[in-house]
Amino acid sequence: MELQTISKVSKFYGISTRTLRYYEQIGLISSTRTEDFAYRSYDEYAVLRLQQIILLRKLRIPLKQIKDILASGDVAVAIEAFEHNLAEIEDEITALSTIRSVISVFLQRLNLSGKVVLLDDKSLLEVVDALTASKINFKEDKTMDELNKANEKLNKRLNVRIIYLPPATVASAHVIGYNPNGDEEEYYPEAHTGLLLRNFIDDNKLPDVKPDFRKFGFNHPVGSKHGAMCGDHGYEHWVTIPDNMDVPAPMTKKHFCGGLYAAYTSPYHDYYDSWDEWAWLWEWVEGSEQYALNAGDTECWNGILEEHLNAFTHYSKPRKANFDGSGIQYDLLIPVKER
Repeated sequence: MELQTISKVSKFYGISTRTLRYYEQIGLISSTRTEDFAYRSYDEYAVLRLQQIILLRKLRIPLKQIKDILASGDVAVAIEAFEHNLAEIEDEITALSTIRSVISVFLQRLNLSGKVVLLDDKSLLEVVDALTASKINFKEDKTMDELNKANEKLNKRLNVRIIYLPPATVASAHVIGYNPNGDEEEYYPEAHTGLLLRNFIDDNKLPDVKPDFRKFGFNHPVGSKHGAMCGDHGYEHWVTIPDNMDVPAPMTKKHFCGGLYAAYTSPYHDYYDSWDEWAWLWEWVEGSEQYALNAGDTECWNGILEEHLNAFTHYSKPRKANFDGSGIQYDLLIPVKER
């Protein structure tokens, strides 16, 4: 077999000349230089050895082990290397199976929310940490344990309550689209409606007039919440009021019919809430043998609500600059009916 130039070998085997030079540098292959060629060339033995290296690399055998196998020629060395590699692959298969399960749950919750959101729930952060670790070393028992615990946490069942919300007169603040000229309190529909509601509560001294008032919110319509795409997303805030109270524009006065709801209490998670917990609650409703979804207007998030718990305590206190929502809890509410 005639000598083959480095460029010819590189092109034929689909491997860069830089890689070929590196293999030679660490002693895996040897090149030949003759007076007829100004560049590296490879004889039949070097090419055959390169074929073996490429095959073993495709099987994900590390270069150090490949070097030991080719250098010794001992079958026992090759067997040990393959057994070690097989054990690592078995661990990786287990890890990938767990990862697939976690990602499937994640995709399900993204599909349920209908939008791309940055989820900052603690359990999801733990999943991300575990996945990052798994890419570094699949065989570590700690990593596998973290992945399994994270998967169990994502698939946990909620402590769901069934509650009845009574009919009520509400003052409604509704905004669609973002306000590019507004400050932080007006940029997103959630923030803008929240500001309108806060002003209404303060102006009417609602904590004094109706100390049992309740505050609700929901997407209306459901759309993207991000950047310029926020134009198709809306949000509506409600606060229960006395029947005879006047509601000035741009807010409106409405009647809430009330009804039966599946409820789960969630910690405050900025304006994006916790979409994984919404998904858990939705899964609970779908799997319930006693209750079924009692969906409302699809534009109004199918009648799904979130209630700001103990709103009286929050709104009876003076406003705080740069309030971060610490200590606030929400009831996630999905309308249901008995089967």
